Amino acid sequence: MAAKKILFITQEMIPYLPETDVARLCRNLPQGIQEKGREIRTFLPRYGHVNERRNQLHEVIRLSGMNLIINDTDHPLIIKVASIQSARMQIYFIDNEDFFHRKAIVADEDDREFEDNDERAIFYVRGVFETVKKLRWIPDIVHCHGCLSALAPIYLKRFYSDEPCFNKTKIVYSIYDDAFKKSLNKDLITKMKLDSISDRDLKLIKESTDFAAISSLAIQFSDGVIQGSPVICKKVSDFMESINKPFLPYQGEESYIDAYNDFYDVILKTKK
Repeated sequence: MAAKKILFITQEMIPYLPETDVARLCRNLPQGIQEKGREIRTFLPRYGHVNERRNQLHEVIRLSGMNLIINDTDHPLIIKVASIQSARMQIYFIDNEDFFHRKAIVADEDDREFEDNDERAIFYVRGVFETVKKLRWIPDIVHCHGCLSALAPIYLKRFYSDEPCFNKTKIVYSIYDDAFKKSLNKDLITKMKLDSISDRDLKLIKESTDFAAISSLAIQFSDGVIQGSPVICKKVSDFMESINKPFLPYQGEESYIDAYNDFYDVILKTKK
């Protein structure tokens, strides 16, 4: 039997970014899942503070060169790759000068969140899916980590719904306490509707585009949900309890790789 393919879409990861709980988990989880016999790919934005020389990033010309239209504006998609030799893992980086060359993840040095975080999130998740298509590497499961990956579930289920290559792909969303402190741009719905996502699908963010609403949207379009932090937003927790989705409670460092691996098997058995 062919190894199941797991795609990790993460917002942060060591050694490329400062260590946080999420960055450490997203470094160790892909390796652990690979050692369980799965085939993996991992994606990360190429932020400005990712040191290309020290980490030996290089552009993959055959994957680069596409333009993605976000809010009626063309944005070039550049793909770079680096290797973590000790883990035998390649990390793919989504690069774009407009969105990711600033030396920050979602906020500037004064902790002011970027006004274009909504477009950065759209570009990132679309960039990942377009690159996976070019690689002709079709995942069985997509596992999303961090706020910038929160739009991946709805884009997979709606924007890419007619793509035969993603017809059987399931998606898992991990909920963390890495909340946006302010709402995303109020025009987010308009921008997503330009990508043929309907008003009906966007009902959860019609009144607000704050962290709780965006997270609830991610949960709605996911096939399974994992609590990635010991404590999460109560509104998000309450929404999770109100719907019928496979759910994995918070797992400590000593158990999460085994627990996540088993949870993937549960998700793979659910009906599409």
